[in-house]
Amino acid sequence: MTQHARLQPQPIPFIDVAAQRRALGTKVDDAVARVLAHCQFILGPEVQQLEADLAAFCGASHAVTCASGTDALSLVLMAKGIGPGDAVICPSFTFCATAEVVALHGATPVFADIDEATYNISVASAAAAIEKAKQLGLRPRGLIPVDLFGLPADHDAIAALADAEGLFVLDDAAQSFGATYKGRRLGVDGLATATATSFFPAKPLGCYGDGGAIFTDDPELVATLKSLRVHGHGSDKYDNVRIGLTSRLDTVQAAVLIEKLKIFADEIRARDAVAKRYADGLADVVGVPVVPEGYSSVWAQYTIRIPAGTREKFAAALKADGVPTAIYYPIPLHRQVAYKQYPTAGNGLPVSDKVAAEVIALPMHAYLDAASQDRVIDAVRRAVKQ
Repeated sequence: MTQHARLQPQPIPFIDVAAQRRALGTKVDDAVARVLAHCQFILGPEVQQLEADLAAFCGASHAVTCASGTDALSLVLMAKGIGPGDAVICPSFTFCATAEVVALHGATPVFADIDEATYNISVASAAAAIEKAKQLGLRPRGLIPVDLFGLPADHDAIAALADAEGLFVLDDAAQSFGATYKGRRLGVDGLATATATSFFPAKPLGCYGDGGAIFTDDPELVATLKSLRVHGHGSDKYDNVRIGLTSRLDTVQAAVLIEKLKIFADEIRARDAVAKRYADGLADVVGVPVVPEGYSSVWAQYTIRIPAGTREKFAAALKADGVPTAIYYPIPLHRQVAYKQYPTAGNGLPVSDKVAAEVIALPMHAYLDAASQDRVIDAVRRAVKQ
C-alpha cells in the first residue's frame, strides 16, 4: 500500500441520516410496525396525530399534511385560485419549486432579488417586482418569501408590504421548519397567510420518503386544503366539489415523523452548536452566515462565501481532505431555461447573480462530532490558503 493510500482520510458525511437512525434506536421500527399491524396506510390515525403534534410544536392552529413540500406550496395556490393573469412574487435565489408551482397553475412568477447578508428576499426588490407586474398588466396576488438555508426571512417587513398591496403571503419554509423569528416558530399563527414545509429526507425534520405540511390559522383554508389533497372531494369521495390532487402523506411516513419530532428540539440545538463552532473557526477566512438579532436558524445548510472563480479549486481541496461540499444554488432561477422568460424586478437581480457564484455549503447535521467539525474547519482554512 502506498503512503498516499494509507493517509487517505475517511470522508465525513455531508448529511448523516444514518447517525440519526441509530440514535432513534427501535422507536421508528416500532412505529412502522404499528402501522403495519393496523393496515390503515392512507390517512391513518398517525396522520391526525402528526398534524396535531406539528401544530403544537410551532404554535399553529392547524397543520395539514400532504405528499411533498412542493405540493404544500401548490395546494395553497390552488386554494387561493391562482391562475392565468395573476402574478406571484418569488425570490430568484432558491430551489425551483418556489416558482414552479406558480407557473404550473398558469400564473406568472415575478422574480425579486435577495438581501446579500441573509440570502432571503429583499423587500425593496419585492416591491419593485410588484410594480413590474402591474406594468405588464398582471394582477399581483401573492408573495412567496423563502426562509433560505434554515433562516427566516424578514416577515414583519414582508407582511407590511403584502398588507399594503392586498397580497397573501405563502411562506416557503421547506428548509426552515423549527426556526424562530422574533421569538416565534415559523408556522405560528399570524406570521403568514400559510406556511409550507417539506419533510424530504435531507431536511432538518425529514421522513423516509417525500412529505410536506401546511400551517395556517384560517379554518376555511384548512377545509379547502383537505378537500384538494384528496381529489377535491366534498361530502364523500364521489362528491367532487373542486379539481384537486392526490397529495396525502402516507401513514408510514407520519409514524416516522412522530418519532423524529420528539427529538427535533434537541437536534436543532445540536445543529446550532455546530454552526457556532464553524463561525468561531472560520469567520476570519471566509464569509460565514449572518443570523440577525432575534432570529434563529435550523441550519438546513451551512453556507459560506468565497471569492468568485475559486470555488472549484476550493471544493477539490476539501474533497481531498475527505470533506464533501455542495452548491445551493449555482444558477438563479431567472437565468434558468425554464424560467428566464418570466419577468424580474427590473434591475437584473445583481445580488442573486453575485451570491450564486460565491456560495458553497459545508457538512451540517446534528450528529457531527467535535473531531469532525475540527477536520472541516482545518480543511477550509488550508484550502483558502492554497
